[in-house]
Amino acid sequence: MAVGEYRRITSETPLPCFALLVGSADQATLTVERVTFGRNARTTDPAARREFTESIVPLFGPAYENETRGWWLDSHDLLRASREAEADGLEILGSVHMHPDWHRIGPPEERQLILSERPTPMDQHVFGNTGWPVNLICYLERRGDVMYHALAAWAPPPPESPHLPCTELPLRIRTLFLIHI
Repeated sequence: MAVGEYRRITSETPLPCFALLVGSADQATLTVERVTFGRNARTTDPAARREFTESIVPLFGPAYENETRGWWLDSHDLLRASREAEADGLEILGSVHMHPDWHRIGPPEERQLILSERPTPMDQHVFGNTGWPVNLICYLERRGDVMYHALAAWAPPPPESPHLPCTELPLRIRTLFLIHI
């Protein structure tokens, strides 16, 4: 999915790629069972437009005036995902989104912004406001004709200290193969 979206990115249209992480939690482990996609309501929802105009752009700069940059999950899709998760005995654990190698493919005035699998100040703001326990960032970069991925998991800053950085979480990816010894 992310590579397909990456191929559609231009310097004028960043095309964010976002999904919800659905799974289960115990005291030591968050287990993602599936990802759920939803629509970006950034350009259609009055609350989203207002949030970007009044909060996001003043805090994080004019790059976020571009309506194809940033994600606001459609509230109907969030409710549907929450109900489906609950019906399956699961919960929404967090989100996953893509960071492209914007310093190579973005507009010239934004190429000083080096993205990676680490949270940007905007990510930290969003992670803190959702309060979801895990948020994944998938960094994609093209080198010649080869795509590279880096994936990292992040917990939001503590609610009482939103200025602190996000905490990196250990990330384990379960394979579908069983090992018989």
